[in-house]
Amino acid sequence: MTSAIVIAGVRSGVGKTTIATGIMGALTRRGHRVQPFKAGPDYIDPSYHQLACGVPSRNLDTWLLPHPTVTELFRRASGADKVCVVEGVMGVYDGHSSLTEEGSTAQLAKLLDAPVILVADAAKVARSVAAEVLGYQQFDPDLRIAGVILNGVGGPRHLEFCQPQIEETTGLPVLGYLPRREQFVQPERHLGLIPTVEGTVVQEWYDALIAQVEETIDLDAVLRLADTANPPEGAPQVYPAEPQPRRARIAIAQDKAFSFYYQDSLDLLEAWGAELVPFSPLADESLPPQVGGVYIGGGFPEMFARELAENRPMLESVRQALARDLPVYAECGGLMYLGQSLSDLEGADFPMVGAIPVVSSMSNSRLTLGYREVEACADTPLLESGQRIRGHEFHWSVLEETPDPGQAVYRVVDQENRLEGFRIGSIWASYIHIHLGSAPGLARRFVDSCVLE
Repeated sequence: MTSAIVIAGVRSGVGKTTIATGIMGALTRRGHRVQPFKAGPDYIDPSYHQLACGVPSRNLDTWLLPHPTVTELFRRASGADKVCVVEGVMGVYDGHSSLTEEGSTAQLAKLLDAPVILVADAAKVARSVAAEVLGYQQFDPDLRIAGVILNGVGGPRHLEFCQPQIEETTGLPVLGYLPRREQFVQPERHLGLIPTVEGTVVQEWYDALIAQVEETIDLDAVLRLADTANPPEGAPQVYPAEPQPRRARIAIAQDKAFSFYYQDSLDLLEAWGAELVPFSPLADESLPPQVGGVYIGGGFPEMFARELAENRPMLESVRQALARDLPVYAECGGLMYLGQSLSDLEGADFPMVGAIPVVSSMSNSRLTLGYREVEACADTPLLESGQRIRGHEFHWSVLEETPDPGQAVYRVVDQENRLEGFRIGSIWASYIHIHLGSAPGLARRFVDSCVLE
């Protein structure tokens, strides 16, 4: 039997990451093996989960990934001796479309047949919060909302105005609350919470949060609800059926500037025969030796532009690798790093690798955010020419140049086939983030492209 619970919010900003992380940490301290998950294409919230649980958090996205693959990824990470805690995305019913449930937390919870704990913000309401919970409960009777946790409760008297009315009106138990305290609010910046890899999250925050969860949330009730989950079985979709021999070494940029990777994408590369060799564009002087390819994911290079520019030996090492036609696949922050220059948040420009004819600058005008369906303009380390895939875009930075038709990596088919990304020499760089579980063969093709002859 697999235990699983989904922590969902009535909307973004109600504290579901704080509450989900606190529950994960409290259950872990009780001695449970907790496997964290994140609904949707988020890279930052899973870093909080990992600190709480001591194991990587995994993304489950019912729009990016075929549903059988979602089931496969969940089953591979879960187990009879684990408690699976899934943090939702945005509001529980929000997803890819305004008219359907595609990509929503609700769709994921129903796919996993897992109960949902709804997080509601009580900071500026009292009895009225019951009406809000009732609306969410009745909006989709097929969604198994099984309990409520309140955030921002002012004190015992405030709770007395909220809890009885919710329970009487909806029949749902209020499983607990978090009080209105600034110490539980995590600092944010332009893309949301600050990744824990930067070291800004202190142990005292976790200790205080977990102590509060243990005091004011009924963890035994949470566990009883989790035991009612009944996720489906599934056949392998993207992982190999048999172990594969090690056949390629891939250098992967991992430090404070570059930390945006889906854990299952990394695991898929290893499962298909890659040895992943981490390196730091900030601190190391050269790429790892004897690698057949380089993977530079997203992150916050704009926050560390000066340090990246000052590490001239690494910039030269990357240039030399490109001169040898070493395959380099880059997403978002990786694209910015490979360009001519990058501006930081103050507008200062710093030279980067210079392999792509683009200048990256930060723009306060508009956040580029959303799912994308793309078609490969040519053969790439992931896709064959003409192959379509689903991805995600999330950045404030803008490029001062657009690709020529002969350079573009993708056509964004759901945005009038606009050209996106740059393929120059052995580089394939794009703002689009791709989950390597989005289609069978992506990880295998990547590994194949990095085998040294």
